[in-house]
Amino acid sequence: MTTPRIHSTPPEAVTERVREKVFIDGRTFLLERPGGSDILFDHPAVRAAFASDEYIPYWADLWPAARMLSKAICREPWGAYPRAEGTPLHALEIACGLGLPGIAALACGLRVTFSDIDELAVQFAAENARRNTLTDFTTAAIDLRSPPAGLVFDVILGADLLYEEKLVEPVVNFLKTVLSPTGVALLADPDRIAAKSFGHECRLAGLAVEKAFARAGEPGGERTKGTIYRVRRPLS
Repeated sequence: MTTPRIHSTPPEAVTERVREKVFIDGRTFLLERPGGSDILFDHPAVRAAFASDEYIPYWADLWPAARMLSKAICREPWGAYPRAEGTPLHALEIACGLGLPGIAALACGLRVTFSDIDELAVQFAAENARRNTLTDFTTAAIDLRSPPAGLVFDVILGADLLYEEKLVEPVVNFLKTVLSPTGVALLADPDRIAAKSFGHECRLAGLAVEKAFARAGEPGGERTKGTIYRVRRPLS
């Protein structure tokens, strides 16, 4: 297992903030984000993180896959999922960025842990949850290349995780390690080339995968097509 490498974009690197309303399946969420990852990259600390770990703070942008996943979350029949009486389902959003999917899950009654490799991203996600008057969440800094020991969740959420081929294996390993025996992972991808091997690698790891067509975008704007991957452990 690799050693976790947690990054922390300095708050002063955010020289511009943008606030916008995001419309998801009849719901409206208010998000605040930095001006963009390209602006953050001007900061010396961010450039140093790239030099040491090829890290780029893509979390600062709201990507179409986050909208796709959020729509799927809002349509998922969470009430049919087994749980202890009086206890909400607990979802882990990995590489949460601005936190839109986790916020959608909170709005659907789930408890959420927002996690990201960048501590400032986690901070933005938490602030955005509170901005939408949602409070049943925790936060964690997690490098998905190195799953923390003992971490187990019934629901795992992730959007646009497979933007490079080298990330497929770590994501599959994370799901294999962290997903509970009866759990489900919902991952959204805008059909990137790097994601083509994801289903195959999941099956090699003993995970069952179902795919569903997805599409999302801004009202009146361009819409992006993609795929929702539903990952489970096979029934024995």
